[in-house]
Amino acid sequence: MIYNIYHKTEFKYDHSVSFSHNIARLKPKNTNYQRVIDFSMEISPEVYDSSEFIDMFGNTNTYMLIREPHTSLNIIGKSKIELFPELRKENIKNIRKNSITYEAAIDRLSKFNIDDLHAKQYLFESDLIPTASSKIKEYVLESFHKDRDVFEATKEFMERIFNDFKFVSGFSDITTPIEKIFEAKKGVCQDFAQFAISALRTIGLPAKYMSGYIETLPAKGEKKLFGADASHAWFSVYIPNAGWVEFDPTNNLIPIDQHILLGSGRDYNDISPLKGVVYSSGSSNLSVMVDVRKSEEKANTIQVQQQSQQ
Repeated sequence: MIYNIYHKTEFKYDHSVSFSHNIARLKPKNTNYQRVIDFSMEISPEVYDSSEFIDMFGNTNTYMLIREPHTSLNIIGKSKIELFPELRKENIKNIRKNSITYEAAIDRLSKFNIDDLHAKQYLFESDLIPTASSKIKEYVLESFHKDRDVFEATKEFMERIFNDFKFVSGFSDITTPIEKIFEAKKGVCQDFAQFAISALRTIGLPAKYMSGYIETLPAKGEKKLFGADASHAWFSVYIPNAGWVEFDPTNNLIPIDQHILLGSGRDYNDISPLKGVVYSSGSSNLSVMVDVRKSEEKANTIQVQQQSQQ
């Protein structure tokens, strides 16, 4: 299963920018369940200096220095990704089999276990995801009882977010407090993901922010328009003795064959597609265009060794 992804980010400035430093995160991850077949990036104006590095979360970062005066910045990332849904299905099956109770999970995470060390960095609050209020804690604990299986409890928690919250564009932005999202019971995918992560961390479970794309399909009989897609966000929870498993509360499903992972981190700030500093005055306008299309190209059969997802 192969997808072609087009992601364009454009900034338009009120006044000329003399130089800028930027970091772009547009190259998807190679994981046990997806492979980057091809990736390219187009940048305008011309870049004076550029370098690539992998951050502590395993995300590819491209640093760019632009010295040429400019009134707009365009960055286009083009990716060809192969997904392996059968491997993901098998992994989910194994996680369900090895999942433990909430009480057992909290007990294990309170002790030293080398297998849990990487996951523990996702237990703590971050810039955009603080510790949740007592009301949110009560809400999430309706699904998490001490003798309840963590996988099944998280699945029910995802379903409750899907049923209790409404998808409303324009109500929020990435900095809107989770308390406001909870009170209004509305928002978009980033809000639902960060709300879920905050709630899970507050009750002692490691959770991380997953950012990427999801295939959307046009109404029956209609042609899909180029650029009609958008970036997507969901979350992943760590279950001791089992591993990481992803949930998408916006669509009430466990990602298998439609989600393409760009990167992951503690919150949106760790995987924002573009951030930087410019030397100029006035304001700027941001526009984003995303297109995700399943390719008719036949995927090559390759052998992938299944390992626990990092």
